[in-house]
Amino acid sequence: MTRIDAKFAALKAEGKKAFVAYIMAGDPDFDTSLEIVKGLPDAGVDVIELGLPFTDPMADGPTIQAAGQRALDGGMTLQRTLDLARAFRETDDKTPIVLMGYYNPIYSRGVENFLADAKAVGIDGLIVVDLPPEEDEELCLPAQAAGLNFIRLATPTTDDKRLPRVLQNTSGFVYYVSITGITGAAEAQATNVGPEVARIKSATDLPVIVGFGINTPEKSKAIASVADGAVVGSAIVSQIAAGKPVTEVLDFVKTLSDGAHSA
Repeated sequence: MTRIDAKFAALKAEGKKAFVAYIMAGDPDFDTSLEIVKGLPDAGVDVIELGLPFTDPMADGPTIQAAGQRALDGGMTLQRTLDLARAFRETDDKTPIVLMGYYNPIYSRGVENFLADAKAVGIDGLIVVDLPPEEDEELCLPAQAAGLNFIRLATPTTDDKRLPRVLQNTSGFVYYVSITGITGAAEAQATNVGPEVARIKSATDLPVIVGFGINTPEKSKAIASVADGAVVGSAIVSQIAAGKPVTEVLDFVKTLSDGAHSA
């Protein structure tokens, strides 16, 4: 059982919904990013999504793209991202970390080396958005063999024919993308999300967490009420981009987590 599995089991036992926060590793710099990540659990974050900076993202909107570029300009790399996770684990051995990004940096490092290093620093799961189920032998299956969850995205265009393939080797949780398009492009609507979550849950026992288009405590609560939890990324990254002090960023995260937890 991974930390992700344990966390969702604990939340289910408590009758609580999950709150997941996305932070781009190294944004605006390594030390500030680490300080924010270290503060997320006390701000009510159940699972941390740690963004892996990449030059050519395909699912990220302008806010996340800009965060990735700031991180890259500051010298952030895959190795530095792993270093950040290791530093976090020095004081927190319980909060799950999901590394979210693209396959190119992993491929460049070598899958076997990457998985060994990720496991060693305390990464619990992977979201690699440009590897479809048809490529499961590339990373998904080796990751699961190494003890890491491989989390798949389902979207509004994932129809009943496609869904079983998407779910086949997914573990940890299912990430439902609430909108068609990139991150931060539109607002999620619970009335649209609810039936889709129910459809996915009828095909899997995994928790279904909803992300994209959630930017307020009210929206976090509304989406969590029709799912197993909510993910917020762009709204948090926008606070960092605005130069807000770490304490203010974490206070904002707390309002979002309170929203989800009150669902």
